[in-house]
Amino acid sequence: MCFSFLRFGTILGHIQNVNSVEKTQIQKEVKMSVINVEHLTKDYGYGRGVFDVSIHVEKGEVFGFLGPNGAGKSTTIRHLMGFSKPDSGKVEIFGEPTFEKYHEILKKVGYIPGEIALPAGLTGKEFLKMMQDLTGIENNERLSMLLDLFELDEASLMGDVKRMSLGVKRKLAVTAAFMSDPEVLILDEPTSGLDPVMQERFIEFIHKEKARGKTILLSSHIFSEIDNTCDRIAIIKDGKIVSEFVANDLKHASKKYYTVDFKTEADKKKFLQTSSEVESMTLIGEKEKEINISIEDKDLNQVIDLLSNVEVVKFSNRKESLEDYFMSFYKEDKDFGGAMK
Repeated sequence: MCFSFLRFGTILGHIQNVNSVEKTQIQKEVKMSVINVEHLTKDYGYGRGVFDVSIHVEKGEVFGFLGPNGAGKSTTIRHLMGFSKPDSGKVEIFGEPTFEKYHEILKKVGYIPGEIALPAGLTGKEFLKMMQDLTGIENNERLSMLLDLFELDEASLMGDVKRMSLGVKRKLAVTAAFMSDPEVLILDEPTSGLDPVMQERFIEFIHKEKARGKTILLSSHIFSEIDNTCDRIAIIKDGKIVSEFVANDLKHASKKYYTVDFKTEADKKKFLQTSSEVESMTLIGEKEKEINISIEDKDLNQVIDLLSNVEVVKFSNRKESLEDYFMSFYKEDKDFGGAMK
């Protein structure tokens, strides 16, 4: 998704003209989800778009939105930010419909777009000042903290934003999203373009913001990023939510994951031919003489009996990971439109 920060200019007047009654209504403690998407549909044709998507993010929660590029994450976020009008369904933040009243909620929402399109002709410093002016919030102490955290020094801020590296542009976007200390953060692939040190620093920062009560929707295709930060997770495939779950529930799942190393490829082939009779077994992946499988506890003895008919070098189990669970929905797909790490 490509987002121009210049779009904020069209709403500056609206922000400044919100009357005190409307502000009070927005600031009230809402007895509902802070982010509320119900039956969102946007059909672009040819199977592209999002279809009957529903997600709810509570106050103080970090909600992970996981899927490969093109699955519908950014389309959903465009609707959350009020940039697109739904064909049907409801999209709200703070109980306000985002497309109709985005100017009234913008001061409380920090946004990092998936693709950064910064306005030409500005230095990094001028860009950050423009964003402060557009939101009407100037918190220079927090800005200084963010510049130090993400290593944006005076020299890096003086160049034309169009000529900056992807990493510096991303750090500028992160700083712009967080510098007004918003109550809600909508983050679309926030660490894309950051080096590993900055990625880790960003994740640590998300933990601190959660501890401060921030509500965060984090959209990503990187397993570790979602796994390390989120309370609940939704998986989206072909524009539809295929699963939503509490992150900790994976640790208590009845299905277990095993790696089997065979002595020969013939042993592996023989086992796979006979294992079709195991009701709960799923082949997750395979290499030359190795397979990764998932099995429910009730079928483990049956699998062990089948393995006794071939030569096995090693049989080991491991905890179910987020990647394992994700792959149970995408295992037949060969191209995810981007690396899933």
